[in-house]
Amino acid sequence: MATRAERGRHLLNWVNLSTPLGLTVAALGGARIRRGPSRCYLADHYRWSFPVAGAFTVGDVVVSRHDLDRLLAHRPGLLDHELTHSRQWAVCLGLPFLPLYLASMGWSWLRTGDRAARCVFERHAGLERGGYLDVPTRPLGPVLARGVRRVRDRARGRDRIPSAV
Repeated sequence: MATRAERGRHLLNWVNLSTPLGLTVAALGGARIRRGPSRCYLADHYRWSFPVAGAFTVGDVVVSRHDLDRLLAHRPGLLDHELTHSRQWAVCLGLPFLPLYLASMGWSWLRTGDRAARCVFERHAGLERGGYLDVPTRPLGPVLARGVRRVRDRARGRDRIPSAV
């Protein structure tokens, strides 16, 4: 029997259209879709190579290129991690989750060189349960200086490969 919170999350993710989007993505990717625990859907054998992840969640749909039964047997905390993302989709009211997640991933990469280590959504879902490492932060100044130099060099044409003479 689903809890009140699970029923609420499930309803919100249908109303905000994130679950229909997840089912569409899974179907277009050729995934096998079935009901899972906690009112979620499991979609495995997904054929597309994007996004790069062992599993990802859109609304109440947990999608993977792998066989989810085997994957979840080897990584028992993964489903809880993905269900946390399902709750995040509900809290963010659907599609606003995507730019918020991407911005947080960008911040994580800027701070650590890793897309998940400082992503607020991945940290909240449990880095280890999701198969991510906690990477220490790096000084922001040198990272930004390198970026500025790259932009400046491109603008000056220094990134071009010299033509053969």
